[in-house]
Amino acid sequence: RGRKVGVVSNPTGVLRSTAHVVDSMAAQKELNIVGVFGPEHGFRGSAQAGEAEPETIDPRTGLTVYDAYGADAAKLAQLFTKAGADTIVFDIQDVGVRFYTYIWTMYNAMVAARSIGASFLVLDRPNPIGRRADGALMTAEFTSGVGQELIIQQHGMSVGELARYFNGELLPKEGDGGKVKLDVVPVRGWDPRTFAQDAGLPWVPPSPNMPTPDTAGVYAGTGYFEGTNLSEGRGTTRPFELIGGPYLDYHYSDRLNALKLPGVTFREAYFVPTFSKHQGKTCAGV
Repeated sequence: RGRKVGVVSNPTGVLRSTAHVVDSMAAQKELNIVGVFGPEHGFRGSAQAGEAEPETIDPRTGLTVYDAYGADAAKLAQLFTKAGADTIVFDIQDVGVRFYTYIWTMYNAMVAARSIGASFLVLDRPNPIGRRADGALMTAEFTSGVGQELIIQQHGMSVGELARYFNGELLPKEGDGGKVKLDVVPVRGWDPRTFAQDAGLPWVPPSPNMPTPDTAGVYAGTGYFEGTNLSEGRGTTRPFELIGGPYLDYHYSDRLNALKLPGVTFREAYFVPTFSKHQGKTCAGV
């Protein structure tokens, strides 16, 4: 109370009732919400990969929604200042993987909040793929908007834990140094050994191509196929669970199964992407 609050969120920022946290906050007369900041795919989630929703007035709440996708810390600081925010709230469901862009929106928002003297509050959520940390460490020469700092592929942390890590280890090395005034509302009752399906929370797709908890479960590995000429299943009903191409045939699944990878069976599959790589072409794969 008494603060001018800006909220960084998307459709995943829901309460257990599935009401959106921004809608709930906006209905509280004692709270002063001065703006909402939408990441990749937008605040209401209507934009595809690599796209955003333009600045607009949200029809439900009457709040200004700013386009924060792709904004660096300096640009976010301008947006926060334009809105008049002195407290930034972050509430987005992550999927536990370095190249999912929301954690870098959070990082840049933390740097921006520090630069304008704003407080930063994270409403924490479970990591849907659990505590396991795995994969390669990002190297400095390959950093980008889908891997801005040197963390590993599957980081094993919740967004609140990541925020504390960013604040303790990375922000002091960023720009003028120092930390943001950070608070985290912790997750209660989360067993880090479990996955999203076991959390008892409603699954709201964090992005259009992350429709189910199963998608999140494979994304840390199959996301690599985005960097190849194979389709990763975008444009189908099972993105990141279907992998293939128009130049493959049944031999692909046979050869993968011949590897006898523990715990994995590859089912021969055929699909026609409606958009993205190999749009309109019949792809064979798994």
